[in-house]
Amino acid sequence: MMQVVQAFSASYAQARSKFLEAAASAGLPVTSYAHPLAGRDGEALAMDVALDGAADARRLLIVSSACHGVEGYCGSGVQVFALHDKAWRDKARAQGVAVLYVHALNPFGFSHVRRATHENVDLNRNFQDFSQPLPVNEPYRELHALLLPEAWPPGDDNAAAIAGFIEKHGAPAFQSAVSRGQHEFADGLFFGGTAPTWSNQTIRQVLRDFAGGASKIAWIDLHTGLGPSGLGERIFACKDDAAALSRARQWWGGNGATPVTSIYDGSSTSAFLTGLMWMSVYQECPQAEYTGLAMEYGTLPFPEVTQALRAEHWLNIHRDAPPELARKIKQQMMDAFYTDTDVWKGQIIEQAREAMLQAAAGLAEA
Repeated sequence: MMQVVQAFSASYAQARSKFLEAAASAGLPVTSYAHPLAGRDGEALAMDVALDGAADARRLLIVSSACHGVEGYCGSGVQVFALHDKAWRDKARAQGVAVLYVHALNPFGFSHVRRATHENVDLNRNFQDFSQPLPVNEPYRELHALLLPEAWPPGDDNAAAIAGFIEKHGAPAFQSAVSRGQHEFADGLFFGGTAPTWSNQTIRQVLRDFAGGASKIAWIDLHTGLGPSGLGERIFACKDDAAALSRARQWWGGNGATPVTSIYDGSSTSAFLTGLMWMSVYQECPQAEYTGLAMEYGTLPFPEVTQALRAEHWLNIHRDAPPELARKIKQQMMDAFYTDTDVWKGQIIEQAREAMLQAAAGLAEA
């Protein structure tokens, strides 16, 4: 089996090459949905999809990476390792479960070390009904200019103003205001967009192409940036539905060893969010019973992750920033969403593999 550290990559181009090679070595064809723009180094970008199992399988597990581009450095490693993991592949096949690997939901962000898409949109806030009034995030209005000041790094007065907001409203309120999404400031953090992004439209096409015949669908979407380092929080990733939550906790809860948290009951480290990507399953695959999980791996403390996001968004606005400052900001962004150590990578693979095995067992139940 492939060594854990060999599954991970130092660039999007390398990650894509490893994914395509892993699929080929497993004898799986790849369908590539070409992105309209080029990568950081001029490379072609695509959402690449490999199906391991029967095209007409009734039980389908989706494993996806890079919903938030830079987080793909983690998720791609999981996918590459899984494609080389014969024991895992044999187990899924024996249970009648087909596995759909969706590599790089947001390839532009993956390549350019951004969390957002090329439209500066947070893909996991973009699945809204744009024919209706969009959610309003009033607290973000108060913070926007503070989060993205004219100069970087920000001065002591900026830090004091943000600290004042936190002191007045509390740290959870600050996290919610910043991260829950907003549709008003197109250059801002966690911008949900005002129309479907390329990635939104493309993952919907993937679901139509590969999941239309499934009667049971599970989805594990791989994320980083929240929680204790190396811990994969298992966050319920469905609509607010008691039956689906019960299934998710039965499948992935490990009898309490690996609890499944929820944004709906306040048990998750994540704030309450809307416009979530997996809501597309209900629209594109209405025939299926759906059970989903977001695996959220911790990296650095939340204040450091927020600071990295602020810096990178500031850099996206100020593209004429000095090269050394730009380099430092991009490295800060990488460190916030990908811990480049053997120990962390081993933790990632171990927990993802367990969750995939649990999902296959859950799907196989009558």
